[in-house]
Amino acid sequence: MRFIPLIVSRPEIQMAIDEAIMRARMEGKVEDTVRLYVFKPSSITIGRFQSVEHDVDLERAEELGIPVVRRITGGGSVFHDEYGEVTYSVVVGEELHPELKDIHKSYRLLASPLVEALRELGLKAEFSGLNDIVANGRKISGSAQTRRKGVILQHGTFMYRTRLDILSSVLKVSKEKLKDKGIGSIWERVTTLEREGVTITMMEAYDLLRRKFFEEFPLEEGELTDYELSLVEKILEERYARDEWNRMK
Repeated sequence: MRFIPLIVSRPEIQMAIDEAIMRARMEGKVEDTVRLYVFKPSSITIGRFQSVEHDVDLERAEELGIPVVRRITGGGSVFHDEYGEVTYSVVVGEELHPELKDIHKSYRLLASPLVEALRELGLKAEFSGLNDIVANGRKISGSAQTRRKGVILQHGTFMYRTRLDILSSVLKVSKEKLKDKGIGSIWERVTTLEREGVTITMMEAYDLLRRKFFEEFPLEEGELTDYELSLVEKILEERYARDEWNRMK
């Protein structure tokens, strides 16, 4: 398996890279791949089937200079803080492990390095529901996934110092959803490493996650191929650089 070192870039580029890796893997042109990256500037990604207007305060996001990009994966809206969150991405063929055929088990297998990282830092970390990781009972990571022709793309968050005041001001969370979780506000639901008493830098978070992924999977460091880079440009034009995609109903 290949590991792509840290890439810090805009949301449309990060999403195009993830999709380019997936397409290249589907064509058999690259191996299974893990990468870690950071959104810059701070950004919002929304799930494939979400309504932007329903789930994002677009006026507040624009006021703060936060771009919004639609993912090809499912799941909810996510605030990616350039000063407080590292994103992981895994592209693998379903044949890599028997558990990957099962959606519930696959989420846990591919995100297991995050749980191990949190536990190493002294937190009580465990999986919750389909695609969340909780630390001391509150969500600290969420993942999203899509599958095409036997290839899985899963990516998700690792919130070490996400500014929850900004998160709560730009993401709309319905009262019904909060009620379903048995809570009154997003502050009761979400946490970060810093909020749990663990202070680390972005590079410390990156190095920790990198080490845990190398411990869990047979990785070798590599780089994006010229073919993948050409796909990134094509996919940007097709999808992520277009308002028709990002703002579609």
